[in-house]
Amino acid sequence: MLRLLVLLALLLPLSANADDARVRMQSFAQDLHSLSGAFEQSVTGARGSRGEPSRGTLALKAPRQFRWQTTAPFEQTIVADGARVWVYDPDLMQASVRSQSAEEAQSPLTVLTDLSRLDADFTASEAGEREGFAWLRLVPKADEAEFAFAELGFDHDGALARMRFEDALGNTTEIRFSGWQRNPKLPDDTFRFTPPPGVDVVGDPGKDAEVIPLLD
Repeated sequence: MLRLLVLLALLLPLSANADDARVRMQSFAQDLHSLSGAFEQSVTGARGSRGEPSRGTLALKAPRQFRWQTTAPFEQTIVADGARVWVYDPDLMQASVRSQSAEEAQSPLTVLTDLSRLDADFTASEAGEREGFAWLRLVPKADEAEFAFAELGFDHDGALARMRFEDALGNTTEIRFSGWQRNPKLPDDTFRFTPPPGVDVVGDPGKDAEVIPLLD
């Protein structure tokens, strides 16, 4: 009987921590309707080469809206309005647009404001603790996903601190998050994009999109 009690005492802590990353994610996402913060992103090639880091801000809003604003070393804006995904490069004077349906199934960040997408779009598993974070590994179920897997790292306070994903070519992207604001009141135009005059629009924005046509 004593040996059984000792064995149970040893197993209980392991059981409590078995779903540590998932528990932290559920706690972080609970009652979360909108989210804003800052990011720093770095990309490492399959052979170890590192690109120039970038940084900027992001905003999410349930159920399917997000804004990713890169401010350095160059400017780029990605906006998902619920129906379309816009990518705007001001230096190139070009904006591309595509249907959001395929894009959102490939984004791990969508699960933060819609936990129902976690098991619907990904196979999730615990990836242990590294660098002081509890990691959750997500493998996309979509056949044509843009990445092979992603890992979300949550700190001891339960906040999402890191995201790391690897594409089919072996390139690894790591994103560090900071300055999270839960359920902020975001301006109405945060998730709307209207191409400025003279910007070349590539793709089909649809009839209801606000698009300023190019002048001949």
